Amino acid sequence: MFSVRPDGLRILNLRKIDERIRIAAKMIAMYDPEKVVAYSAKPYGFKPVEMFCKFVRCRAITGRFIPGTFTNPNLNHYIEADLLISTDPKADAQAIEEAATMGIPVIALVDTDTPISYVDLIIPCNNKGRRSLALIYWLLARQVLRVRGGELKENEDLPVPPEEFEVKVSLEGATQ
Repeated sequence: MFSVRPDGLRILNLRKIDERIRIAAKMIAMYDPEKVVAYSAKPYGFKPVEMFCKFVRCRAITGRFIPGTFTNPNLNHYIEADLLISTDPKADAQAIEEAATMGIPVIALVDTDTPISYVDLIIPCNNKGRRSLALIYWLLARQVLRVRGGELKENEDLPVPPEEFEVKVSLEGATQ
């Protein structure tokens, strides 16, 4: 945290977030993309995770995490993963627990109230907001492609803006 406002709102340190995104990107780039799994149990994380995986070419899992996915090779949905990226360790507890059991490192997006058991690398951010999740996953995808080399040059951006990573909320039927 950078500071706490008088009303109790916690302000995150942007330099630390940038530093952690760069470290995470280097870590992700070390692994075979097919063995990297990005997971979100939260609906606001579904599209950011899917878009991240589209660019980084890793596996996306959204929604309910089926027990045994990392631990039971007899299941049809078994995945042999080398790295897990979690959108929210609180909501993604089953996946993180299985990753820990199998010795799979975990990178997690973590807010100020998030449990961090079994998390190897923390990226501090607001992991509840749809815009925040879209921006963090966009930045992470961009940095991974830069680190891998050849896919994006140092001052190049992804071909889509961060807004394309964002879950769109329909206001149809909403009252003001």
